[in-house]
Amino acid sequence: MISRQAYLDQPSPINDDLLAIFPRSSQLTIFDVGSCEGEDSIRYARLFPSATIYAVEPLDANIRLMQANLDRYACPGVRVVHRAFSDVRGVAEFYVSSGRPPDAPLNSDWDYGNKSSSLLQPDQHLAIHPWVRFDEVVQVETETLKDFCTNEGISEIDLIHLDVQGAELKVLTGAGDRLDRTKLVWLEVERIPLYRGQPLADEVERFMRARGFTKARQRVNAVSGDQLYWNAVLLGQYPFVRRLREGLRSAWRSAKGVRYLG
Repeated sequence: MISRQAYLDQPSPINDDLLAIFPRSSQLTIFDVGSCEGEDSIRYARLFPSATIYAVEPLDANIRLMQANLDRYACPGVRVVHRAFSDVRGVAEFYVSSGRPPDAPLNSDWDYGNKSSSLLQPDQHLAIHPWVRFDEVVQVETETLKDFCTNEGISEIDLIHLDVQGAELKVLTGAGDRLDRTKLVWLEVERIPLYRGQPLADEVERFMRARGFTKARQRVNAVSGDQLYWNAVLLGQYPFVRRLREGLRSAWRSAKGVRYLG
């Protein structure tokens, strides 16, 4: 990563999927949970100018940086939500990350260290990424996604983007029946416990399947990566989803060792 601008200019890995389903003019409802400094919210706002994007972030310092970025890049459709989403409403400990890798470019304005803060205590993160420090624990306000949607009158969600460092199932469980009314979920998962008690990739997949979601994309290495899930009930009528589903089935039937993600 060279700079914040370079990141913003780089398309999201799921840009093509989103544009194959939703016209750019769509008035989407998007949740960017674990928004940090708001870069992904800005990318979604650029992709879908008529969308309402909820940038969810609990840390005061990141909120200030996010607001400055939203002002700088003129994103009126992004609403800042200053709290952590979890499975309960209340107050929780939050483990604050910091640091900078030794090979980071000196002229980069990208904050490498603040991307790993979590509701969960670090575990193997300390060995895999020893340059990341967790020197501070703060109290943050928590809320469930379901309660937030109820209070805001949100009945259906088009996309949930989760980057919550091991707290994925806390957020998804807290979504309650709003998860059933969500079209797409794009989330980071781990194969090893970077945080204590976190669900790993296979457990997240089992949870999503039990809630009626199909895994459509996966970019996960030996440590971590991202998965895209679609709601088969809500998206089954979209031509792109039907074509992709049939393509995956054909690949599974014709290529030994290729498993249909469905």
